[in-house]
Amino acid sequence: MFQIEKTLLETLSGYLGSIPFQIILIFAIAIFLNAMVRIAISRFVKGAIKRANEKAPQFKRLADNTAELSAMVMQQRTVQRVKAVGQLFKSATTFVIWTVAIMSSLSMIGFNVGPLLASAGVAGVALGFGAQTLIKDFLAGIFIILEDQYGVGDVVDLGPAIGTVEEVDLRVTRLRDMGGVVWYVRNGEILRVANRSQGWTVATFDVPVSYNEDLEKVRVVIDRVGKEMLEDPAFSGMLLGAPQYAGVEQVSGDAIFVRIVAKTAPDQPMQTAREIREKLKGAFDKAGIKVPVLVRPYPTSSGMPPNNPTQR
Repeated sequence: MFQIEKTLLETLSGYLGSIPFQIILIFAIAIFLNAMVRIAISRFVKGAIKRANEKAPQFKRLADNTAELSAMVMQQRTVQRVKAVGQLFKSATTFVIWTVAIMSSLSMIGFNVGPLLASAGVAGVALGFGAQTLIKDFLAGIFIILEDQYGVGDVVDLGPAIGTVEEVDLRVTRLRDMGGVVWYVRNGEILRVANRSQGWTVATFDVPVSYNEDLEKVRVVIDRVGKEMLEDPAFSGMLLGAPQYAGVEQVSGDAIFVRIVAKTAPDQPMQTAREIREKLKGAFDKAGIKVPVLVRPYPTSSGMPPNNPTQR
């Protein structure tokens, strides 16, 4: 009986010590580690998203100050950023684990990996000198994702082009401008980013009123319209604060141009300005506030304007 057990142990030791078994064991460990790391990263991502959703308020338009408003709106971008970083870490850890596993297996079958590693180092240096631009693009892409400089759907100014981001890769960023043209911008060539979709933005425009109008009356009407729009659910996804009378911007002829500012959602400044103008037109009509009509004189055949241009 003892002899049989000894034979089994020797046979088992022989199998465990065999190179094929060890190689299979290395790949099994690599698969296990890769799965565990991916699960851990997925749990971290889910936990971060859950915490972000718990902290994010239900849409609050009235904020005490700009810093508070920025913190509330920027919280919504955390989910997208965490997902991107999680995917980046998954790819990096998978590459490292399988590289180590393959090198270990080659070493066990008698392949001298020392020269291979040395050659890879020399090739890496040569490739680094020859592909500096490519490496620069990849490093810039990693930091763009990690720092959340912009994401898909953001309206950005990257210098060469201005448009909506459609895809962010490690090497290039693809965006579509207002004319529908698709731009591919290398990440390494992006020296500055103007993101118009993070947090909030301000819609600023001027409205002309007659020179003889009471500016206090104009201010009261504008502020009243702003409060009504802020309380209207139809503008809940557009306004982040009541449109306000900012003061007189310009005095020209029969017109006084008053400036109106409104804090809006990042992608809504132009639409917000249109809606406010429409509401103000009706409010001015009801309040009897006149908006001057400035008629530009047409040039005559001599190229000079007529002697008596009309202006109302």
